[in-house]
Amino acid sequence: ASCGLPRGAGFESEILAASGANSAAAGEDPVYDFAVYDVDRATLPVLAGWPAIGQEALPWITARNQPASLMIAAGDQVQLTIWDAEEVSIFGAGGVTALPPTQVNSAGQIFVPFIGDLRVTGMSPTTARQRIEEELVRTVPSAQVQLVVEPGRANTANLASGVAAPGLYPLADRNFKLLELFSLAGGPNPTLVSPQVRLVRDGRTFGIPFDRLLEDPRMNTTVRGGDRIYVVDDDRKFITLGATGSQAIFDFPEEEFSALEAMALIGGVNAGSANPESILVMREYNTSAVRDGITGPPKERVVFTIDLTSADGLFSAGRFLLEDGDLIYGTESALGPALTVFGLGNSLATTLN
Repeated sequence: ASCGLPRGAGFESEILAASGANSAAAGEDPVYDFAVYDVDRATLPVLAGWPAIGQEALPWITARNQPASLMIAAGDQVQLTIWDAEEVSIFGAGGVTALPPTQVNSAGQIFVPFIGDLRVTGMSPTTARQRIEEELVRTVPSAQVQLVVEPGRANTANLASGVAAPGLYPLADRNFKLLELFSLAGGPNPTLVSPQVRLVRDGRTFGIPFDRLLEDPRMNTTVRGGDRIYVVDDDRKFITLGATGSQAIFDFPEEEFSALEAMALIGGVNAGSANPESILVMREYNTSAVRDGITGPPKERVVFTIDLTSADGLFSAGRFLLEDGDLIYGTESALGPALTVFGLGNSLATTLN
């Protein structure tokens, strides 16, 4: 009788009173260093407006259709073939001359015989071909030109990591979309639980979950030459302890993950010992996020209580989103010790028999 009965978790009164109270002088009310909020229909609108925890949300570039043609850039390889119907051609016998491939220099120019250096950057292949013909017919009236462009680094996207086949991918045209690039690379690495796409352009980093990229066509942005793209896993985690179905550290399986979904993921609560009326979500905010309790939490440490035995509690838990580092704690039912004593009594009776 003098020994404490073994338990797998604390009672709600223990967690919300003893563990969170500062030492106070005798006869004075304790001062708590945390706030407690019930998760229900009344509090959800307020809680939804509080600052999020973790990394700042990255912006994203929405899709804008571009002309379906390549834009010639420095570093591209240009192959010219010239047809000449003159009996005596300055390009030689046969009427067809394939010039050696030439690279667009840093000034954006290529050298064309009988024309000299000609600027072609910023032009589509069709426009560049017409421009070369216009200059060439002054010397060869019957000349016709075929132009083929092999994209260089400036017209190439770097799919760096997090995919099945990383590497440099030439862009076929200016309307080349991000999902097309992922299709060429075999998609995100299947070992990633919740893949997050990162796009680095002009020194800025943009980000979006891969699932959202698939679901919303407006997010399938156009890839530009020089873009660096990589895929990482969502590094947010939450912890489960106490009288829950499992005690472990879990990765976030998707961008928005509710407390109810988390309870399903971890196997609910311990049927023999848990108090389903008091599931606690314990969260610690940054000091800068502390506000007035309306626009932000009134204290750095906040305990959210969820009642899984009521319809309002269940619906509200389905709309209450977890944050990085949250602790889900299943409190012990007051019936747990009684069941333990009953079990011990049965065991003793069985042994005596």
